[in-house]
Amino acid sequence: MPEAKAKSLSGRRIVVTRPRDQSVEWRLKLEALGASVIELPLIQVKKDVNLDTLAEVLGGFGSYEWVIFTSVNGVKYFFEEFRRVHDDIRAFGLARIAVVGEATAAAVRDLHLRVELQPKKASGEELAKELIARESMDSAKILVVTGNLNREILVQKLEEDRAIVDCLPVYKTEETDLSNDPVAGDFRAKGADALLFASPSAVQSFFDQAAALKLAPKARRPLAGSIGATTTATMKQLGLPVDFEAEEASLDSLVAALKEKLSS
Repeated sequence: MPEAKAKSLSGRRIVVTRPRDQSVEWRLKLEALGASVIELPLIQVKKDVNLDTLAEVLGGFGSYEWVIFTSVNGVKYFFEEFRRVHDDIRAFGLARIAVVGEATAAAVRDLHLRVELQPKKASGEELAKELIARESMDSAKILVVTGNLNREILVQKLEEDRAIVDCLPVYKTEETDLSNDPVAGDFRAKGADALLFASPSAVQSFFDQAAALKLAPKARRPLAGSIGATTTATMKQLGLPVDFEAEEASLDSLVAALKEKLSS
């Protein structure tokens, strides 16, 4: 019985759409449950930092009351640059850290830094609401570390409450071209049991590349799963079905939703 439970996804084909270098944990988790994992990276993420902007931010870093990270990528690339300039993490100073999502929080904690604020619901809007409810934002100086696809609602809400917000993009997200990808060809021919989306940008890429991902007549039609509210909103906006959604924005929660949906 324990073995049967452990292999609860045995024989299932599951598509993971995260960038290839960020999908290892997902693949291992799903394979441990018996799934056959198809890695179909719909997006790629690369460091992209404007050095002049970075120099300006780091030069006045001591003036920030809060530093907000909206993703693991933001944490990764920001601290790569931070350590290039400073050889001691204590140079981070007294700025408090707020994050969107448990994975982002874990990335910060791995650096032995404290996460001061993490909303229960992993979205930029919820973070802004909790920060505003926590204390006055009037003239508070805040740094938002993000990518080229900014969470505009986060900055907008903070500025409406009279915060002074600086944005520091440290990476860019681009769609991958799957038109000649052999894995995409396998997906078109055979389909899958489920397709997992972990970001709005992956959803957008899937929508934009519909022709390259069109299933053959006899291919298995996958259920579509979302890691959270922001991703779900994009799926609905683009007219994609949302067959299941993680209760929390985490891999474990998404897998739990996947298992429940497939067993129903």
